[in-house]
Amino acid sequence: MAHVVVLGAGLGGVIMAYEMKDQLGRDDRLTVISQGSTYSFVPSNPWVAVGWRDRDEVEVDLTEVMGRRGIALLTQGAARVHPAENRVELTDGDSLGYDYLVIATGPELAFDEIPGLGPAGHTESVCQIDHALKARQAVEALVAKPGPVVIGAVQGASCFGPAYEFLFILEKALRKAKVRDRVPMTFVTAEPYIGHLGLDGVGDTKGLLEGQMRAHHIKWITNARVASVDAGMMHVEELDEDAALRRRHELPFAFSMMLPAFRGVAAVRGIEGLCNPRGFILVDRFQRNPTFRNVFAVGVGAAIPPLGPTPVPVGVPKTGFMIESMVTATAMNIASLLRGEEPAEVGTWNAFCLADFGDGGVAFIAQPQIPPRNVNWSSQGRWVHYAKIGFEKYFLRKIRIGKSEPFYERLALRSLGIDKLKSTHHETGEPS
Repeated sequence: MAHVVVLGAGLGGVIMAYEMKDQLGRDDRLTVISQGSTYSFVPSNPWVAVGWRDRDEVEVDLTEVMGRRGIALLTQGAARVHPAENRVELTDGDSLGYDYLVIATGPELAFDEIPGLGPAGHTESVCQIDHALKARQAVEALVAKPGPVVIGAVQGASCFGPAYEFLFILEKALRKAKVRDRVPMTFVTAEPYIGHLGLDGVGDTKGLLEGQMRAHHIKWITNARVASVDAGMMHVEELDEDAALRRRHELPFAFSMMLPAFRGVAAVRGIEGLCNPRGFILVDRFQRNPTFRNVFAVGVGAAIPPLGPTPVPVGVPKTGFMIESMVTATAMNIASLLRGEEPAEVGTWNAFCLADFGDGGVAFIAQPQIPPRNVNWSSQGRWVHYAKIGFEKYFLRKIRIGKSEPFYERLALRSLGIDKLKSTHHETGEPS
């Protein structure tokens, strides 16, 4: 009898639990450790922030569904992982032993690395549901008293899609409120060019996104390093291609939403052999840690080396497609180990994204995620907006009923009109 523990109950952790349960025998045990019993669908947060969704529409209480599936759910959260002892220390002082551990915690949000950044400072966030609800109040204040807006992603960020999404969703909401003409908008990003996305662009994302910004009268600053944020003022350093200072910008704002850099969570950060210097879990091509061979990692918490040098540091995103693929490979590899076999499954580390703009959007597929690619496709149109709504409804239903069926790859294949995407994977031994 084996005991498998999944640490985290976000996008990666919940579907990891569902797929792992399908692979386990009758006498095996599966436990999920979470901070609370609620799953929140993070991709809907930009809609929450402008009042297009409420909390109860994008959250699921996991207690019942985990119980139905025979998965133990511990809601006190983890204080520290002790991989050399095969145990997880919980926040209430208890410990939980394991035979196999899957770390699916997601990231810690590094707002503190820039003075004044984040909901505790002077900018808003859509990274968590509570942040999005706070941002909604700030959006309402903006509509009541229009002024300049600054949206974007800071140095070290690895999640750029939601910044573009929220930029255009907010622009749509301001037009609907008839105040857009009194709201100058500026996009500030660490990317070397618009549409880089941490992936050196996909298809014509540069042209598509620049065209959208021009059509919606949005200015932008790339190669941007945010030095600090004061109340109503952002201090930005724009670098040139050689990473030398080109100019400084003092950007006044009545509203700002900036995505932060990520780092590994405190429960794992600083454990030698487990993490890189940013606290992300080192994994091999089978999602397994090379030092602690019974520890696996999926999702944003897994280390991916950066694409290459850029004037301002940017990370590589982990899209839902990639996370689903990591999950499936990990579940099958642990099942192989339980049968006395060696892991053999490698995830399809490709990128697929639907970026909703409120009344349109941009979609892209990169296979593999790092160029040169076999598939390098992007498109735009109203269909992306409706596809994102459909995805939200499908995925939340999947969470509510405990279904482990992958979604992203089927949608990607349908978009391309092909039968299968080749598996691609990049080693993750370097810091990200």
